[in-house]
Amino acid sequence: QWLSDRKKRALQKKDVDIRRRIELIQDFEMPTVSTKIKVSRDGQYIMAVGTYKPRIRCFDTYQLSQKFERCLDSEVVTFEILSDDYSKIVFLQCGRFVEFHSQHGHYYRTRIPKFGRDFSYHYPSCDLYFVGASSEVYRLNLEQGRFLNSLQTDASESNVCDINPVHFLFAMGTAEGKVECWDPRTRNRVGLLDCALSSVTVDTEIDGLPSVSALKFDGALNMAVGTSTGQVLLYDLRSSNPLIVKDHHYGLPIKSIQFQRQLDLIISADSRIIKMWNKDTGKIFTSMEPEYDINDVCLYPNSGMLMTANEAPKMNIYYIPVLGPAPKWCSFLDNLTEELEENPESTVYDDYKFVTRQDLDNLGLAHLIGSSLLRAYMHGFFMDIRLYHKAKMMANPFAYEEYRREKIRQKIEETRAQRVQLKKLPKVNKELALKLIEEEGEEQQVTRKRKQKNLPSLLKDDRFKVMFENPDFQVDEQSEEFRLLNPLVSKISEKRKRKLKILEELEAQEREEEEEPEGKASDAESSESSDDEKGWVEEVRKQRKLLRQEEKVKRQERFKEDQQTLLKPQFFEIKEGEEFRSFQDSAKKQKLMKKTLGDRLKLEEKLGTLNVCDTTVGSKQATFKLKKSEQQKKQQEAEKRHRQERRTLRRSASHLKSKRGRGRLFH
Repeated sequence: QWLSDRKKRALQKKDVDIRRRIELIQDFEMPTVSTKIKVSRDGQYIMAVGTYKPRIRCFDTYQLSQKFERCLDSEVVTFEILSDDYSKIVFLQCGRFVEFHSQHGHYYRTRIPKFGRDFSYHYPSCDLYFVGASSEVYRLNLEQGRFLNSLQTDASESNVCDINPVHFLFAMGTAEGKVECWDPRTRNRVGLLDCALSSVTVDTEIDGLPSVSALKFDGALNMAVGTSTGQVLLYDLRSSNPLIVKDHHYGLPIKSIQFQRQLDLIISADSRIIKMWNKDTGKIFTSMEPEYDINDVCLYPNSGMLMTANEAPKMNIYYIPVLGPAPKWCSFLDNLTEELEENPESTVYDDYKFVTRQDLDNLGLAHLIGSSLLRAYMHGFFMDIRLYHKAKMMANPFAYEEYRREKIRQKIEETRAQRVQLKKLPKVNKELALKLIEEEGEEQQVTRKRKQKNLPSLLKDDRFKVMFENPDFQVDEQSEEFRLLNPLVSKISEKRKRKLKILEELEAQEREEEEEPEGKASDAESSESSDDEKGWVEEVRKQRKLLRQEEKVKRQERFKEDQQTLLKPQFFEIKEGEEFRSFQDSAKKQKLMKKTLGDRLKLEEKLGTLNVCDTTVGSKQATFKLKKSEQQKKQQEAEKRHRQERRTLRRSASHLKSKRGRGRLFH
């Protein structure tokens, strides 16, 4: 894309792939967008309509070039070639106009009452059937040159229509997801199919009501219907249920349906993908996803050539040899495809290397970003392969040696794979892995006899994978927990082995049909279990004695270290609001914090700060008295003193008043 035309012409001399590119038809394109493409019945002319400006282009396949181009007044919705060549063409345009063209050019123009969306030509009666934004189907007779009585349908709008080429049955697809079939001879409706209901299956998810967006007949009995939600339904006209429902899984309207009779294929296309699938089984044959959105698909008759009209100037041409031979005007394609299969050539990007920003940093070429040596593409850059090799040799001169060592290592591993494979133990927790392998083998033997399913192994489970890879999960055999539990684990494994031996002996005795008195096996098991318990208790006692001895040795060592160490004075900071009395109070607090909750509650209950009592319901009720700090106590004492002083002042004042009153009365 970023090569200029001059460089492309220069590359044609060097690049084999560019030299072998074939432009079948010269200037096979539109100025902006192509909307519809069709082939004449004689196969000589290919006609396409597009924009902008609205125009039609006719290409002559015998000359492999454009024959003529005609511009139109408005955009073309669809068109139909009435004759075997290009001499009679009908266009349905956006502004409700119907335009007729003959061999020399524009012939006649008329208008229909409502906006049209599709039309079909009925050859026996020379009638044109127009469907669109109306419940009526308009009929225009080309022999008489006038409109006939329209067909009144039950639909509010119609999207597509088609006429069967064998018995000339007229079918139209409505916006409500139904297909109405009419007989042109009696002008009566003869059938109704509800495609919207049939398109909803278990595997499909549909948002909204599906409307019919494509319709195509195949022979006298088959009809394919495409919906606006991306489903294709194949019907037999004798049944109201579809033979098969194919979903494109894109949720886009089906735009075109074609039948390929040689391989019994249906070619359905939406705006994103073209799918080819078997009409009997629904199995996908192949699919194509062009770069641009698809507007129309045309299959060249009796060949493997496919043409598409896209949302781009270039109209694509595909040749698939499996579908059929090449057309006679380009028969050389068959020889070229055989040569390409025999001699595969290099791709276009062989002279360039795609690198990411991280690769450029590793090579030390990050400063070239923005220069002409790097071409930005997607999430990286294209650079010349020669520059890449030079930079790589300078950045890593020993790359060849590393490559050689890697190849030698791969060869050695291949030869090792041919030898007898041994069970490899992991690097971490080898003893645990060995134990699990042994237990797994024993369990497999038991499950085979009992015909049960094997349980998954811990070694193969991804959830416990880290336990055998990370050294942090290594079992510490010197820890107190492991040493106390280890006798139990070993005894359990011995007990399991003994039980397995007993089961094997019992099975052998049953085969020999020898009876044994009841209760004997249980007595043996009880005696064995008692022996196991005694042995386990003895081993646990031994381990505890060893642990006590080790603790004594550690204490003696700590005592010696404490005697050797010199004590230095330490300073402690007192928190605000607290009064320091002695170190004994802090020691008491630490001892109190180390005690359990029950002991602390009993102590507080003795001191009177806690009161616990039973309720009538049966639960416990506890009332607490919050402890006051020294600062709060001082504040309370000051408040008491202040209250007492105020009381004394009030009493003295009242006493003086009473004395004065008595003196006045006496006076």
